[in-house]
Amino acid sequence: MTEPTDLLALLQRPLEPTFLPKDDGKTVIDVPEEFLTDRYRPIGAELQSRFTSDAEQRIPVRNVPSTPDLSFANGIQKRGAFSLFIPMHRDAAAALINLFLGQPDVQTLMSVATYCRDRLNAVLFQYALAVAIQHREDTKNVNIPSIVSLFPDQFVDPAVFPKLREEGAAVQQENRMVIDIPPAYTASDREDEQRMAYFREDIGVNMHHWHWHLVYPGDGPLEVVRKDRRGELFFYMHSQLIARYNAERFCARLKKVRHLTNLREPVPEAYFPKMVRSSNSRSYPARSANSVLQDVDRVDNNTTVAVADLERWRDRIHEAIDQGFVLDTQGNRMPLDEERGIDLLGDIVEASILTPNRTLYGSLHNMGHNVIAYIHDPDYRYLEDYGVMGDVTTAMRDPIFYRWHGMIDGLFRRHKDMLTPYTGAQLGNEGVSVTSVGVQLTRPNTPANVLLTYWQRSQVDLAAGLDFGPQGNVFASFTHLQHAPFSFRVEVNNASGASKQATLRIWIAPKVDERGTALPFREQRQYFIEMDTATVTLNPGMNTIVRRSDDSSVTIPYERTFRAIGTKAQPAAPSQLAQFRFCGCGWPAHMLLPKGSPEGVQFDLFAMVSDYAQDQVVQDLDPNAPCNDAHSFCGLRDKKYPDRRAMGFPFDRRTEDTVKTLNDFVAPNGNMKAATIQVKFNNTVIART
Repeated sequence: MTEPTDLLALLQRPLEPTFLPKDDGKTVIDVPEEFLTDRYRPIGAELQSRFTSDAEQRIPVRNVPSTPDLSFANGIQKRGAFSLFIPMHRDAAAALINLFLGQPDVQTLMSVATYCRDRLNAVLFQYALAVAIQHREDTKNVNIPSIVSLFPDQFVDPAVFPKLREEGAAVQQENRMVIDIPPAYTASDREDEQRMAYFREDIGVNMHHWHWHLVYPGDGPLEVVRKDRRGELFFYMHSQLIARYNAERFCARLKKVRHLTNLREPVPEAYFPKMVRSSNSRSYPARSANSVLQDVDRVDNNTTVAVADLERWRDRIHEAIDQGFVLDTQGNRMPLDEERGIDLLGDIVEASILTPNRTLYGSLHNMGHNVIAYIHDPDYRYLEDYGVMGDVTTAMRDPIFYRWHGMIDGLFRRHKDMLTPYTGAQLGNEGVSVTSVGVQLTRPNTPANVLLTYWQRSQVDLAAGLDFGPQGNVFASFTHLQHAPFSFRVEVNNASGASKQATLRIWIAPKVDERGTALPFREQRQYFIEMDTATVTLNPGMNTIVRRSDDSSVTIPYERTFRAIGTKAQPAAPSQLAQFRFCGCGWPAHMLLPKGSPEGVQFDLFAMVSDYAQDQVVQDLDPNAPCNDAHSFCGLRDKKYPDRRAMGFPFDRRTEDTVKTLNDFVAPNGNMKAATIQVKFNNTVIART
């Protein structure tokens, strides 16, 4: 019988024929001769004898009564580019997901997926199978590997690939060297934006963006797309990306992101990605400085959108926000109220298949990505594929991503600013007061409220993505930001006389801008970065709550971001086996803190203990369920979002005009406390042990 984990073999070496060995040559998929493509069917018997004799594991694939109709993917080249922003590609992905979800059992799914694999675009196949595995009851325990292992070309300097193949071909596995990926290879320090390359081009950051869109696809079966507060989470996750990016810019003495509101003016930011698609060995196109957005008319994938379309959709969304309602296709008003308005707006802006009126409000977010991605060749005159903004795995590398999403975030904040400020009753927690908040490095004899960042060199195995390359492990090392472990310490007095539950919310925000000028609270609240949210039990009297940095509700650990590959890597213990696909969603732990600076950058640390009666979501939860630790960005699998408050609470709404500073905001609320902390950067490189 086919095991659910056998599906992992189909994900390895995505551009190689399915009959070639997997798992370092130890696993072979027994492909029926009828499944072979026209190129290999005449020599099927020879292939069987050549590639199956040394296999330790054979995965059976049975024939199917009728092979599936794959005409939905016509026009998407097997070795071409694939993008979730292109409508034709999204439609094909939705059809393929439906096909995989509709199979009655794992054995039939294995057969149908095997037939599809050698006939479809590799990225399309990988994406659809990963989504299907995640959402099928009989495969949800399958731990899908890191995408950087499968498609390293989306994340890694291509200059290292020849070195990796040479090392793998010429040297036995036990003696292979680790090939180093240079930390800054897309521009020199003459370009100011290069100061942010460590953030934009971080492998874990870009993998997070891909993972999030895999968990929350915009198209596909309704049971896959319609997740609790999906539209609001689209807003919140991307809003936090912009807040984090601005905080990093202030650390680097750069101005805040300038929103891409004028779509007619030249784009001053250039980007030369230095990346090559493994599928067709063509480079991701560059964008020169002062390029101008143009109408897109791509005959290769039927993508047609004008700059005027983006402006019209944006203006209609502005009008809807100002009026307080959107119109569905029947002309009915749908209110943008306090509770569901942001969720509805997220479905419209993206726009997912949940949008109530695509004709009126269009597809602003997705088509904006396309107009930017095709800025170099909008009418397919030069037969060029899209740039990095056209792919969720690479979009965050480009400085214009943050300008575009800054504009998108501005739409959501326009709606939020229409709402009335939170009342004292909404912000307060009767009988509960926070007496102090601080941070401390876990190493002994270190000063309080001073955090430390530095460079770390880590390794990732890229062998599974080196199609037609060496068997065995082939490691590359990369340098990324890291922070020394630390803990938050919050002192809370419960004067109610009885034990009670509450929600601890911890945030940080830059105190000053790039010039060292103090940020007014009106602006600063947009830069608050969520550090942790947790349900706590308060005993009568004084309570000391300690939350370690690796407890954060935002992040996942390094081992889950860069997880192992192969059917042999699947853990045997039932508790570990439940590390299903959802576990890959979360902000990388090594990027929890902003970089800071050698002399130290000051941040406001804010702690709030809110009223659990207003926070609680009533649902059955397994306290031992894995992968619930990054719920702030990713929610809970198959559950409601575990916090009834608006995402971003208490900083998502404007305050009264009398609130000029964070202290003005905190002072009336005893269940809040603020402190000043410092983040210092040590410009040294430490290898991961």
